[in-house]
Amino acid sequence: MKIRRVLATAVAIAVTTPAVMLSVTPAFADTKPAAQPQAKPTVKELEKAAAEAQKAYDEAVAAEEAAYQAVEDAVSETAPLNVAAEKARKAADEAATAKTTADEAVTDALDDLTEAATDAEREAAEKALAEAKAAATVAATTAETAEADAKAALKLSDDARREAFKALGKAQGATKQALAAKTAADAALARAKEEENQGGGECLDEPGLTTVVTGFPSKVTAGTATTFSVRVTNGTDKDMEKVLTYASVHATDKSGAKDIAKYLKLKWSSASSPKWKTVDGDLYIDTIGALKRGEHGDIKLRLDVDAKAPAGQGLTFIAGDYFNKDGCGLTPDAAVNKFDIKAAAGKPAPKPTKTAAAGSGVTPQGSGSSVPVNTTNGSLAATGSSDATAQIALAGGAAVVLGAGAMFLVRRRRTGADV
Repeated sequence: MKIRRVLATAVAIAVTTPAVMLSVTPAFADTKPAAQPQAKPTVKELEKAAAEAQKAYDEAVAAEEAAYQAVEDAVSETAPLNVAAEKARKAADEAATAKTTADEAVTDALDDLTEAATDAEREAAEKALAEAKAAATVAATTAETAEADAKAALKLSDDARREAFKALGKAQGATKQALAAKTAADAALARAKEEENQGGGECLDEPGLTTVVTGFPSKVTAGTATTFSVRVTNGTDKDMEKVLTYASVHATDKSGAKDIAKYLKLKWSSASSPKWKTVDGDLYIDTIGALKRGEHGDIKLRLDVDAKAPAGQGLTFIAGDYFNKDGCGLTPDAAVNKFDIKAAAGKPAPKPTKTAAAGSGVTPQGSGSSVPVNTTNGSLAATGSSDATAQIALAGGAAVVLGAGAMFLVRRRRTGADV
């Protein structure tokens, strides 16, 4: 019998809330209408949703590129407002110089009014002083006006730059949402096709089978290894003939745009198998074996972070499955643990990029905390979300949760014969 997890969340995002995720446009609407429950979608409906999500994502990426170009234009020295501001500043500086010259002329004219001067010289000096004072007054007014004009022109230039950065931040947020929707829609479609093509029954959620993680760090550093514990407990009223533990790790750099999971590896050991072993591509740990009612099994996990890993954010999914001759079951909730990745000492932080960033999906609550991803009621545990920044760099790692969660949910389970 084929074993699968229900992809209710991806279906809900991809199909029942198109206004939230699948209709991202350059207008970047801030309001999000509530989703309305619908029947389970067909493959055809999911194909349409996936196509719409792809189109929305492509449009969001194009809009972000345009917003980034607008930022570059706004900060360019040749931008009209910047040219006007520079011209106004030059005029203000010239007016200030003219005022200084006029003030000096007044001083010189005063110096010419000496007691030894003849009447003709005094008359000429007084005339020169009057003219100098008049010129100084005009120069002062001109300088004041020019300075005000320069400040106004600079404000216009600064405001234009600020608005360009603000628009870019909003565009990046829209791109993240669109990518999240695309990831969920693609996963939902893959799931539906798998069910259609392969048939078979589903394993049932088993609330009595629990997975608890302890000692998981809130931060890890490149070049180090951190050990933590996992306990799987059979809290049901039946014996379980075979229990497996599922464990996976996902990560992005600080921008959220680059997958850095290749720098992270999970290894496991147990009392019966103390030598550390790498969690293989199947992501299942086969060491607990049978669990009678009320019993538990313990596993040690180790998170190895390569010394070359850049700073970023990561998370793990840890869950349990059991297999009996008369059926099988899954832990309804996966323990999700979010952590920060610190670059090795002396390793410079990566520069922000303008690459289209990952989508803003649900995130686990708090750094280092273990929270459930629920697959029973049709939603990933909504425990927070990240905001787009108002600058080119954006808060990274937000989409890793939804993307990894979709991967976790859509993953095919083993057959009873395989395990």
